[in-house]
Amino acid sequence: MKIRITNNINQRYFYKKGSVYFMLTTVNMMELQLIIDANHGDPHTVLGMHETNIEGKDCVVVRAFIPQAKSITVVDDKKRDKTFPMEKIHDYGFYECVIKTRKKWFKYQFDIEWYDGNRTMNYDPYSFEPGIGEQDIYLFNQGTHYNIYEKLGANPTEIDGVKGVLFGVWAPNAKRVSVIGDFNSWDGRRHAMRLLAGSGIWEIFIPGLQDCDKYKFEIKTSTGDIIQKSDPYGKFNELRPSTSSLIFDINKYKWKDSKWYKQLDKQDIYNVPMNIYEVHLGSWKRVESEDNRFLSYPELAEQLIPYVKEMGYTHIEMLPIEEHPFDGSWGYQVTGYYAPTSRYGNPAEFMAFIDKCHQAGIGVILDWVPAHFPKDAHGLAKFDGTALYEHADPRQGEHPEWGTLIFNYGRNEVKNFLITNALYWIEKFHIDGLRVDAVASMLYLDYCKEEGQWVPNQYGGRENLEAVEFMKHMNSVITGRHPKVHMIAEESTSWPGVTTPAQYDGLGFTLKWNMGWMNDFLEYVALDPIYKSYHHYNMTFASTYAYSEKFVLVLSHDEVVHGKKSMLDKMPGDLWQKFANLRAAYGFAMGHPGKKLLFMGGEFGQFIEWNEKRPLDWFLLEYDHHQQMLDYVKELNHIYLDNPGLWQKDYDGFGFEWIDADDRDRSIYSFIRRGEKKEDTLVIICNFTPNADEGFRVAVPFEGTWKEILNSDDTKFGGSGVINTIPAKSEKIECNHRENSIGLRLAPLSVTIFKCID
Repeated sequence: MKIRITNNINQRYFYKKGSVYFMLTTVNMMELQLIIDANHGDPHTVLGMHETNIEGKDCVVVRAFIPQAKSITVVDDKKRDKTFPMEKIHDYGFYECVIKTRKKWFKYQFDIEWYDGNRTMNYDPYSFEPGIGEQDIYLFNQGTHYNIYEKLGANPTEIDGVKGVLFGVWAPNAKRVSVIGDFNSWDGRRHAMRLLAGSGIWEIFIPGLQDCDKYKFEIKTSTGDIIQKSDPYGKFNELRPSTSSLIFDINKYKWKDSKWYKQLDKQDIYNVPMNIYEVHLGSWKRVESEDNRFLSYPELAEQLIPYVKEMGYTHIEMLPIEEHPFDGSWGYQVTGYYAPTSRYGNPAEFMAFIDKCHQAGIGVILDWVPAHFPKDAHGLAKFDGTALYEHADPRQGEHPEWGTLIFNYGRNEVKNFLITNALYWIEKFHIDGLRVDAVASMLYLDYCKEEGQWVPNQYGGRENLEAVEFMKHMNSVITGRHPKVHMIAEESTSWPGVTTPAQYDGLGFTLKWNMGWMNDFLEYVALDPIYKSYHHYNMTFASTYAYSEKFVLVLSHDEVVHGKKSMLDKMPGDLWQKFANLRAAYGFAMGHPGKKLLFMGGEFGQFIEWNEKRPLDWFLLEYDHHQQMLDYVKELNHIYLDNPGLWQKDYDGFGFEWIDADDRDRSIYSFIRRGEKKEDTLVIICNFTPNADEGFRVAVPFEGTWKEILNSDDTKFGGSGVINTIPAKSEKIECNHRENSIGLRLAPLSVTIFKCID
């Protein structure tokens, strides 16, 4: 006789033989209660199929906890006619089946009848061995698992011939972690994960899930609070303001850019032209007729890539496209480090965009933010209820000025998260370089902090030694595995050796933004010509340290926002003078040693500051001044590409020499650029006053006939037409301490480039 005894919490079955009751369920009632309450740290030891011995006989037992199920039947996967009904032994949805006719584990599925009348056939998530092995755990915990994103996060895979998704998450201080989503009615009891001993990693394999299924991790903290988190390693996310992660198989895309990599293999990454177009994808253009929506990745491929190619840029640099909740952060406050933002499409579409860039001969650089992250509840902040990715002490873990959290570079798992993320963009998305944001904030413990807001290092200093070690480690790994990839530091201080290899005690970046040059340059070109002579050395000072690092000369997005004015509006004078000044400024920058970067809109003289909420003012191209500005930048870019003297020796002192750096009274600069061959030599003269000179003389490095190959005062660019149409034969007239010189017409507010043609 079988009797059921029920109380408020437990429902138990017993057999009665005489006066003795025998428990039918094979699970310990305490563990059963832990499963029902979603408090079990290793539910796989209870749920699923287990070999056991009952009353001296070997058999198997199958257990399941599925609250929404009306009935469950175990179906032999090889012999579908062999079925074993499960018995509901707890009203909350705990099922059990003892199969006395089987002694060994076998592959099976659940035939589930749901209360809504639907019926499904599913493999049991608790019937699979861990998909994350001991070697994975060891490498991750020591910070050297460089493809950990294939194990953590949500990774479509196949285990024992069954397709599904392997979920893994690092949450060492959690009491319980579950995967929740539409597929389990967001019920944290359904897919509780197991904690892999000693690792802090929770894991489960769930069969049958599809691309774009929504999910999150539900975490029970050590204090018993329930929180929901997006996946730190999630490959795709819902469009903001929704915050769920989305399953996505990033391995399906078939790349077609092999020619690009064959070309890269032949290059010296420093002795090639590098002229970067910096872009915020969400505001370059928009579809204004459709509620001002963003362009998609495919639309950007169709419109942005041909534009960049035609304009003569070599690279596109994107402001961060890693998933972020707030448009106004421009992408610099990231919650989804492994997910290209869904604002413009899915990861495969982003891959296709990069692929088409490469097919067009355009490199792709991505802004990347390993310095800090926002406090949004669904993100990394207090991920398992404790300060996990950040420091617990706010003096170490918070940026008071930015309202964000600082990564804890002393934790191996955090370093692994970041280094692997950098590799992920390079190896999975074929990114050609990462521009690392806010490096100075990582290097200094007191960055933007007052006394009492920071903690000195172990030696009492302000240097963040853990961050320094992290950067050296990261750059060593990346440049070792991918020597043609650029790691670019946005670093605004005089920290030594930023682009010195780590093995020589440098930070190991390949390039550094020259923020000092940018500040000096912008201060100078914004001055009325009458004051320029007092600031003449703003434009020459950078040459004193030009070879201390491998620099990129940047006119970036940060300089055209927050009241700083657009590049055109910074210029002094009336409208004609503003355009003339800007043309001269761009010409000087192109001639100065260092790679180049210009933010979108600067190429056609966007007049108002950049605003991420609206597209660039492309309608301005209907006006001559702006179209001529675009034509000038296009020609300047192609002059750059076609003349190795402008890029071949950027980091070699032989490549640049002043002819006259001291003509402050006339605000004129002249200098030489050299390439590997004599015929690549260029002479560049920049005049930053509105005064023309019909009889200007400048020294040349050797005798010959010198032809003007660019003059920013050409009428086709909107200039006054003071140009040199006839090549100038050098004369033995001493000038600027040189024996050879040429006479020329020097235009007002202009840059002129000469090249020897015989």
